[in-house]
Amino acid sequence: MKHINTLTDGKYYDSLAIRSAPELLSARKARRLGRICLLALILFILALFLPWRQTIPGRGMVTALRPEDRSQTIQNQIGGRIEYWAVMDGQEVKQGDTILVISETSQSYFNPELPERLGEQLNSFEGTEVAAEQQMSAVRTQLSALSSGLQLQLSAAENKVKQRENLVRMDSADLQAVRTYYATSQARLVRYEEGYKNGLFSLTDIETRRLKLQEDLAKVVSAENKLANSRQDYINSLIELDNIRVNFRESEAKAQSSLSSAFSSKVKAQGDIAKLRNEISNVSIRRGLYVVRAPQSGFVVKTLKAGVGENIKEGESIATLQPKEPLVAVEIYVDAMDVPLIDDTSDVRLQFEGWPSVQFSGWPAVAVGTFAGKVAVIDRVSSPNGKYRLLVRQTIPAPTGDEAWPDRLRQGSGVFGRVILRSVPLWYEIWRQLNGFPPSLEKEPAKEFK
Repeated sequence: MKHINTLTDGKYYDSLAIRSAPELLSARKARRLGRICLLALILFILALFLPWRQTIPGRGMVTALRPEDRSQTIQNQIGGRIEYWAVMDGQEVKQGDTILVISETSQSYFNPELPERLGEQLNSFEGTEVAAEQQMSAVRTQLSALSSGLQLQLSAAENKVKQRENLVRMDSADLQAVRTYYATSQARLVRYEEGYKNGLFSLTDIETRRLKLQEDLAKVVSAENKLANSRQDYINSLIELDNIRVNFRESEAKAQSSLSSAFSSKVKAQGDIAKLRNEISNVSIRRGLYVVRAPQSGFVVKTLKAGVGENIKEGESIATLQPKEPLVAVEIYVDAMDVPLIDDTSDVRLQFEGWPSVQFSGWPAVAVGTFAGKVAVIDRVSSPNGKYRLLVRQTIPAPTGDEAWPDRLRQGSGVFGRVILRSVPLWYEIWRQLNGFPPSLEKEPAKEFK
């Protein structure tokens, strides 16, 4: 039984071999397949030596090259109450057009006649300044009169002092003469007394000389008293001269005090005048700020406040404005590893969202629907995401075969770009990608990146 099964199995396998023979390749087909594989290998090897343009990819959005061309918010400079909206979302405005009208909410500026009342206060302070100036002029005149009077009084007092001094000298000379006479009388009396003892003179002569001596002594005492009185008059004249000077200094000090008070009043009035003029100017400027105007021509993208009667604070954003004719640029972000290979002359191929395009990484010349750009700015510091921002401007004039950037580009639209670097063999690019190396640097950038 086993032998029969074995024979049966052998026939089965033989029949399988006969049936699979048509499915096997013939020797001719095998040689053809080998040639095809060899040709494919040769083409692949040749393709490895094809030039490949290295690029640095980056994503970003459409923006503006100049800060004044980017969308901005419009703020009111003073707080107030919304009275009237002069625009709506999407409306085109020109520089100086009215955006919003507000009314006053501060109690300090409620009075509609506030400028007139401030003007009256200003006139009052100006009058105070004029009065202070007149008072200063009067005090200066008083000082001048005091100075002139002092000179006259000083001259008279000094002359009086000189006269008293001369009298003292005269009285001193008279006293000296009288004393000399008195001494002579004493000497004569002594001689007469000696002569009387010797019998040369009589008693009458002695008595006459004694009376003469008493008269000369009286003259000496009178001359001494006169000299003392002259000296006292001289001292009094000096005291009077000093009193004149002291009185002048006192009067001068009072006048100077009055002058200082007048000057202080004038300075205070000038300060109040300057303060009032500043307040009047502020009120005038504030009233001009009730109307919020467009800082430049553009489009009102969105109003940030709603309704009428709503209060808004000082410096609060009320609308977003997009400038009318911005200098469009593109900001894309690249890895920090690639930044040293980019300078401000690098070319960029850009693909805008909403514009169909086919872009080839290594062959930018065959890309379809892409636009040319050139690096304008390279940030010196990285963004919060760790990448560096590139600002790309439009290449003007556009390269041959390229079109200018679309006029309908709007800020905020997405962009995909590739910074164009050097050409390398395809095998090198594959090897670089597999190893995660940065693109090759053909030469050092000519300028320091911005």
